[in-house]
Amino acid sequence: MELWILWLIIIFILIVAEVSTVNLVSIWFIASGIVSLIISIFYDNFFVQFAVFVILGIMLLLTTRKFLEKLIKSREDTKTNLDRILGSTAVVTEPLSKNDVGEVKVEGKKWSAISKESLEVGEEVIIESIDGVKLIVRKKEK
Repeated sequence: MELWILWLIIIFILIVAEVSTVNLVSIWFIASGIVSLIISIFYDNFFVQFAVFVILGIMLLLTTRKFLEKLIKSREDTKTNLDRILGSTAVVTEPLSKNDVGEVKVEGKKWSAISKESLEVGEEVIIESIDGVKLIVRKKEK
């Protein structure tokens, strides 16, 4: 078997592993596998190709992992429009009785809401979480 075919198989297996885990497990070795594939076209020594694969993969892992983790984490911390209303104050526009749906207004928009306590129109509430299309609220302490 030609060595470049072996490298294609290794790269394919690593790609499948990376796609199935999405934890940046083998991305560096995919890159070093591609380099080894290119080397296999010009140089027919498997041990040299394998050494390049291992050394380059480890070097890429050690030099870029923290950077990529920071980049991915910064994207995960970006709040969506829904997340930013958590913890904010809303005003009751339709009465809420215990565990029955009412309505609150937050940032100029009306939302269905539920609460563990009865709340009257005009009372201020804190948005604790979102359950589907309903806000879970509690009475704001004065």
